[in-house]
Amino acid sequence: MKTRAETVEATRRRIVQAAFGLQTERLTPAIALEAVAERAGVSVQTVLRQFGSRVGLFDAAMEYGAEVVTEERRAIPGDVEGATRAIVEHYELRGDGVILLLAQERVEEAICRITERGRKLHRDWVLETFAPSLEKVAPPDKEALIDLLVVATDVYTWKLLRRDRGLSREATELRIMHLLSTLLGTSHKEA
Repeated sequence: MKTRAETVEATRRRIVQAAFGLQTERLTPAIALEAVAERAGVSVQTVLRQFGSRVGLFDAAMEYGAEVVTEERRAIPGDVEGATRAIVEHYELRGDGVILLLAQERVEEAICRITERGRKLHRDWVLETFAPSLEKVAPPDKEALIDLLVVATDVYTWKLLRRDRGLSREATELRIMHLLSTLLGTSHKEA
């Protein structure tokens, strides 16, 4: 019984990972269950048996994605340099896929749920990561600082520097670090 349950769970995880991966490569409305099944090495019937519907599958993929993103972005609160490395590393892995999802958010309700959750996840990351600095700031300046930290560490900031300007990963990190250091009033390396 235990082996059967483990096999079912492994299959379920493969399917969710396949759906999550395809969302970073293709427009979500164009992702057919057949493509997910093929990537996961299962039948469409297995996908439907596990998740009930396409919506159920992509809801599970959203949950999985939130777990993955949270782990990839983990940083020690107050460690601005470590947080910068973590966020840039995360965008190096997922940034292009996130941009693809954001471009689709007005097309499909499920994508809108994903991007809204991503925005909340990012703001919560900022609140946790920069908590030691934020404790020193009084409202309403605190809310303004939070908003600016969200912008400084946003995927679009990475995209502007890395993709649009064509900067190296290292130069991108330094420029984001410069932004953060300026906002937080700390010293930084020259970008």
